[in-house]
Amino acid sequence: MSAQEELRAAAEYVRERCPEEPTVGLILGSGLSGLVKDLEESVSIPFADVPNCPVATVPGHPGQLGLGLLAGRRVAVLVGRLHFYEGYSMAQVVFPVRLLGRLGCKTLVVTNAAGGLNPLFWPGDLMVITDHINFLGLAGHSPLAGAEAEAFGPRFVDLKDAYDPALVELAVVAGHRLGLDLRRGVYAMVPGPSYETPAEIRMLQALGADAVGMSTVPEVLAARQLGMRVLGISCITNLAGAGGKVSHEEVLASGLAAGPLLSSLIREVVGRL
Repeated sequence: MSAQEELRAAAEYVRERCPEEPTVGLILGSGLSGLVKDLEESVSIPFADVPNCPVATVPGHPGQLGLGLLAGRRVAVLVGRLHFYEGYSMAQVVFPVRLLGRLGCKTLVVTNAAGGLNPLFWPGDLMVITDHINFLGLAGHSPLAGAEAEAFGPRFVDLKDAYDPALVELAVVAGHRLGLDLRRGVYAMVPGPSYETPAEIRMLQALGADAVGMSTVPEVLAARQLGMRVLGISCITNLAGAGGKVSHEEVLASGLAAGPLLSSLIREVVGRL
């Protein structure tokens, strides 16, 4: 079965359970899944039930597709995501994003939990992503590689405005309306699952990265290949290299604490799209 046939089967399964077409896709990162509870007329489908869709295996990533209304818009929400370090291929990692595109989403709002590299950042800050550094891509791992990837759009995707400038401004304005002073910055993706060494943190800071994490960029590449507009928001859950040990439990706890603010921001943004 080709990649397109696998995707078609997945989309048909989802449409049988929720025929309404979503226009906005959302990805909720580590500890950030609370927003799905705000959906009206909601339908929830486990990744495991969707034909050909890989299963999420990381704590804090339930691995569900939620569909419904948010701020008056039809949305499709990935509650949790897939990661390269789980042993999945790049094509498998972005399968849910390509499914969102197949279902009708034209805009993707992607969130993540990230370590803060900018010394002005603090845990709990929300950072609108303006650009990224893709260490996996620089090492040759990309969802755009391979002959089958061309079935989804151009192989050579222009990433000058990977994070839509108009959506960045929309998020900043929405944040001001909510009394939030959003950060802006560059997100660096590393493969994980180990956290960064002190030397790696110094390198990332020297390269101009403001936050670091283990996800998001492959999803953005797949979305841009499909022509989707992208807004990225990082929740700063810890200060990378600030001393003390970092754990996944700490990241989840910080994500849960910041979740209500992020949910309010996303509702405001979606309502103004």
